[in-house]
Amino acid sequence: MSEQVLLDTLRRSGGLEAVSRDLGIAPATAIAGAEAMLPAILGGFRKQTEAAGGGETGLAGMIEMLGRHGGGALAANVMGPEPTDVARGNGVLGEIFGSADVSRTLAADVAARTGIDPATLKQMLPRLAMLVGGYLSARAMGSGQLGGVSEILASGPGGGLAGMLDLDGDGNPLDDIIDMAGKLFR
Repeated sequence: MSEQVLLDTLRRSGGLEAVSRDLGIAPATAIAGAEAMLPAILGGFRKQTEAAGGGETGLAGMIEMLGRHGGGALAANVMGPEPTDVARGNGVLGEIFGSADVSRTLAADVAARTGIDPATLKQMLPRLAMLVGGYLSARAMGSGQLGGVSEILASGPGGGLAGMLDLDGDGNPLDDIIDMAGKLFR
């Protein structure tokens, strides 16, 4: 599954509409922000699986981590009628990025490239992490297999903004964002 398919899934499921409504931004802004940040979010989930041992062991560890933060209910929290509990999303981001500096750097870089206000992107980021994490959890639990999740995480970024963020061309922009964050906060 490509990032574009995941973006389309988040759009069709109402997740991006919920982000738009929750933040009081135009749906087009929510879509553009999600499109720009999904490569780094998926890269963070990939790194999480590697850190948990890789392969099925790593995927199981990542699903367990998501379960601690709410599992499939993460997405429902964003799309529900109550205000989103972003603490859950920030918890997921802390696990996949390792530092709030990475989130700030990602928001600043995406803002510079898209023209979306960095404060809006910072608010979007935990919500997107919750939508993606909830989707990955639900997919793993619904199928009883990790193969579908593995397929999602295996799809690397393509061109566009993802390609620009992936400075070293390794297919994962997250490591480059972490490097940028390190340089900014030294």
